[in-house]
Amino acid sequence: MYTNTRSSSRNSVRPRAVNFARKPFHNKRGAHSPNRFSRSSRPISGGRRGKSERIDITRFINKVTVTEEVSHFTPTHKFQDFLIDARLQASVVLKGYILPTPIQDRAIPQVLLGHDVVGIANTGTGKTAAFLLPLIHKILQNKKEQVMVIVPTRELAIQIDNELREFVKGMKIFSVCCVGGAPIGRQIKDLQYVYNFIIGTPGRLKDLIDRKLITLSEFNTIVLDEADRMLDMGFVNPMRAIMAGMPQSRQTLFFSATISLEIEKLIGEFLKEPIRISVKTSDTSKNVDQDIVRVKMGEEKIDTLHDLLNQKELTKVLIFGRTKHGVEKLSKVLTERGFKAESIHGDKNQNRRERALKLFKDNHVQILVATDVAARGLDIADVSHVINYDIPATHDDYVHRIGRTGRAGKGGKALTFVD
Repeated sequence: MYTNTRSSSRNSVRPRAVNFARKPFHNKRGAHSPNRFSRSSRPISGGRRGKSERIDITRFINKVTVTEEVSHFTPTHKFQDFLIDARLQASVVLKGYILPTPIQDRAIPQVLLGHDVVGIANTGTGKTAAFLLPLIHKILQNKKEQVMVIVPTRELAIQIDNELREFVKGMKIFSVCCVGGAPIGRQIKDLQYVYNFIIGTPGRLKDLIDRKLITLSEFNTIVLDEADRMLDMGFVNPMRAIMAGMPQSRQTLFFSATISLEIEKLIGEFLKEPIRISVKTSDTSKNVDQDIVRVKMGEEKIDTLHDLLNQKELTKVLIFGRTKHGVEKLSKVLTERGFKAESIHGDKNQNRRERALKLFKDNHVQILVATDVAARGLDIADVSHVINYDIPATHDDYVHRIGRTGRAGKGGKALTFVD
């Protein structure tokens, strides 16, 4: 446990001593107001979906243990073993893929066979390639095939679209990315050309369908990625409307890191005798060292965060706040204090959100402050720390937040502020 104090007990559970000695800074707008940020150890309802749960703070602590004996996953296949088109094989080799991840190893053969699939795997384990590769092969066999991929957030849709474009270079396979927050006119224009994939968010897709610009009967394959998040965000009715308009004989793929009772109901509605694949080892990655940060009585939460961010090991930090307003305010305060910080939340337009993400991905800023819109699906390399400045509304939110670090087999740390 991290505590804002200048001395530490010899019996501390921390892996190393943390120096919280304040570094001097100049605030050109004057001294920090003690009431600018409130302290709370309880999940707060409202925010993005108006529900929360009481989370035992011990669930925010999970120390990584390194032992001599480590069990390694041994894939059944190599990428070259999959029965996919030679052009796609060459693209996979070009990207340097040799051995599939567990979800890829188990799911790709089943998708190639045409089965409905429910894939459950920890975040950061390669779910996107697990459905993209066999579906690209499907289209290479029949260029008239069309695939719809539905995701909860604009950022995830853009990320999947970019990954698709990398795989299909020179193959004359085309996609349209249809997301809210971006000009609809451009998307309407793109839909007038030939395409094989539509990748989008439920609200924008429903809008385009209602305008009769997308004909659902033409799609024989649909992917629901992070469908639990779409349910949480209130997209269940658009999802049901889209599924109702598709052919009964479709192939449906469902990928997520978490499955709830409500999601089980949707699986029963949408999928037909699905193959269930679960390669999830635990709720949270074993590569993520998790701990809490206690703020001492009389100390300011923002000052504790300031001291943390001055530690040299915090090289690339994703900070989560509960509200759009709070995230924007925190980003500005950190910038005033001399940190290189950007923010991402629902009040920012698409161009500003993409710019903030690019600056963070390219290491032009050290800190990205975000609402939970950034928690699902985003693949940002080398995030050293995730800091939960505000306690997440649910444990599932916590799982997805800290899944932004410790990806691709690398280690990471997650710290949660509590009183």
